[in-house]
Amino acid sequence: MPAGIGGYPVSGSGTPDFLALLRENVRCKPDDPALGMVGARPLTYAELDDRITAVAERLYHNGFQPGDRMLFSIRPGVDAVVLILGTMAAGGTIVLVDPGVEPELFARRIELAEPAWAATESLLHLLSGPLHRVGRTLRLSLPAFGRLPLRHIHSGPRLPGTPAASIPLRELLDDAPVSADTGRSLAPPDTEALIVFTSGTTAAPKAVVHTRGSLGAGLAAISGCSSLGPGTHLHTDQLMMGLPALIAGAQWSMPRYPRLRTHIEPIEFARGLNAATHAFFTPADLTVVLTAVETGKLTAPAGLREIALGGAPVTTALLRRARKALPDCEFLAIYGRTEIMPVAINSGTAKLEFEGAGDPLGIPVHGVTADIADDGELILSGPNLCDGYLGELPMREIHTGDLARFDGDTLVLMGRKKDMLLRGETDI
Repeated sequence: MPAGIGGYPVSGSGTPDFLALLRENVRCKPDDPALGMVGARPLTYAELDDRITAVAERLYHNGFQPGDRMLFSIRPGVDAVVLILGTMAAGGTIVLVDPGVEPELFARRIELAEPAWAATESLLHLLSGPLHRVGRTLRLSLPAFGRLPLRHIHSGPRLPGTPAASIPLRELLDDAPVSADTGRSLAPPDTEALIVFTSGTTAAPKAVVHTRGSLGAGLAAISGCSSLGPGTHLHTDQLMMGLPALIAGAQWSMPRYPRLRTHIEPIEFARGLNAATHAFFTPADLTVVLTAVETGKLTAPAGLREIALGGAPVTTALLRRARKALPDCEFLAIYGRTEIMPVAINSGTAKLEFEGAGDPLGIPVHGVTADIADDGELILSGPNLCDGYLGELPMREIHTGDLARFDGDTLVLMGRKKDMLLRGETDI
């Protein structure tokens, strides 16, 4: 297989396939730790690959077809990651839809995505079915997942409200051997792999469509800009940060979610960092952790070498606080969009040394072309650009709405052409 980005294997078109990237580590370091929950024995690369292949095979045996879309509503965890990768290995597409949106918007998004399958936590079946009144007391306005006319997979015990024909996820993950060739084929880079609903209204929902090629290019770019590699250990619940760690040959550990919560408190997350060398935070969550360290409520993790930051602007004030609390740690500020991720990655050191106007984002990552329009708007293209918006024409470039300039080779953000809505301190 020819070498591609950073020496990674690529398809015949020159675009890296992320499952092929992962299997390079299966071939080179099968017994190294790959993926696990914090505090538990991780799967090795060989074990992870076997599970991905087994899921792909068992999906086929249950009627799954290449091109099928799977609505995905399971919180991050090892089994969830394996199901995602197994679905993609089977030629399917994962559809990410926030189950907490208004039912009318949820229904419109389902109508647009046309999934054939739904993977759902059994707890959601319970709270959207027999205990829907309890769900409302928890401020959850959930759609009736069990009534969706789809093939169902459920994680967790079979609770009331779970469709009778739903396949337990544990059956797909069973260690029993399967005939395995189906999941190992290298799919064309334009094979649809991930649909993420972002902006849009009930009348006109908007969904970003990524292919295996665009995902592979983006994951390889993140991996290549980080110090992740064999012998390092990343702690995060974020799929798009964890997969680059696996591509780099690192270990990825995931935090445990509280039973009834969809968010892990930042301090609780930080307490799981004792064995980690790398971590990912949003700026808002890192701010909470730094305050806890500064006030003595939390001991700074001693082994951290690198923290990646994304999801909102990374300010110099935050970086100064972070370097004081974690002097042996480097910080990476990631700039990107759902449509193209990443665009640029800058070190905390470089951001602090920058003396010009604006926010220095760094040099655009390998393959990304950044153009500045006459009005200052940033226009992006590259191999990690999504295929387009679902139901619309293919995308060749994206007008970001960000105002930017170049300072030498460094891309500098100058502001927005239009306002953004913030939830807390995280961009929506």
